[in-house]
Amino acid sequence: MYNAKAYSAASETSPLAPATIPRRGPTEHDVQIEILFCGICHSDLHSVRNEWSEFAPTVYPIIPGHEIVGRIIKVGSAVTRYKRGDLAAVGCMVDSDGTCLQCKTGLEQFCPNLTLTFNSPDTHLGGVTYGGYSDSIVVDERFVLRLPSKLDLAGAAPLLCAGITTYSPMRHWGVTKGKKVGVVGLGGLGHMGVKFAHAFGAHVVVFTTSPDKKEDALRLGADEVVVSRNSDEMQKHVGSFDFILDTVSADHDINAYLNLLGLDGRITLVGAPPKPLAVSAFSLIARRRSLSGSNIGGVAETQEMLDFCGEHNITADVEVIPIQRVNEAYERLLKSDVKYRFSIDMASLKSE
Repeated sequence: MYNAKAYSAASETSPLAPATIPRRGPTEHDVQIEILFCGICHSDLHSVRNEWSEFAPTVYPIIPGHEIVGRIIKVGSAVTRYKRGDLAAVGCMVDSDGTCLQCKTGLEQFCPNLTLTFNSPDTHLGGVTYGGYSDSIVVDERFVLRLPSKLDLAGAAPLLCAGITTYSPMRHWGVTKGKKVGVVGLGGLGHMGVKFAHAFGAHVVVFTTSPDKKEDALRLGADEVVVSRNSDEMQKHVGSFDFILDTVSADHDINAYLNLLGLDGRITLVGAPPKPLAVSAFSLIARRRSLSGSNIGGVAETQEMLDFCGEHNITADVEVIPIQRVNEAYERLLKSDVKYRFSIDMASLKSE
């Protein structure tokens, strides 16, 4: 074991503050990564404030962070995929049982014994896992990803959650050139959805409640922007979409978007509204439409996504902050006051 610097929260009402945490030393299949940047995901905030207590109660102290990029500084004796000095990334999961059907088919994200990067039972040290708001992390090489060297590291960090969360359903449901694709919401997830749909060659339409986001949506790769509160604009697109990615986590009328789907069209939820959505059966029946959900991707698909980003030079639009401003960033995140993700420069932790 060794001690690592980190920022942690002691309770759901406590601010994140400097802390020292235990990390396991690398075993034969592990790599130790010096963390260079860590993205801030909305799930970090939910977990720190124990807002998902019904299905994922927070164990304190908590060290969040699952959008990790860094450089490998140690490798175990049996590690074959990486060497010291390699750029590497870690996403939302750090282990799984490796034996279930999901793991054997590259869908580790659905493993019933999945170990998440933070606030998940730690099978090595006991307690729970600690995430990326830290100077280093030790991870089994099976869950370490190779980062294309051409990508900006600060902008690459959010790819490990926001990126794969939007990439995976588009790949799974066949977003390609010639498809008409909608993206509902232009936030941390939505802006990545626009970039990927554009790179896949689709005709991309952004739906937003904010008319002032039109210019940004077009800059990110949208072909059209629809203000969703404008019924005339919405009506023009009825029955015309192949796929819609819904990134909105606030309550909203899902039927308004279901009605925009064409025959066999699909809408996939990656946002998580706090209350159940009321779905009209007729919205689905009319054109054999489907409503689905998606979370992240497996290890292989996440690596595929990173490689795709390297080929197309795709990163998140980020505001880089020092770790000392993380509590301020959380307050701004609640107000959607960021374009479009925060990325923590973990070099700032050295001064603590």
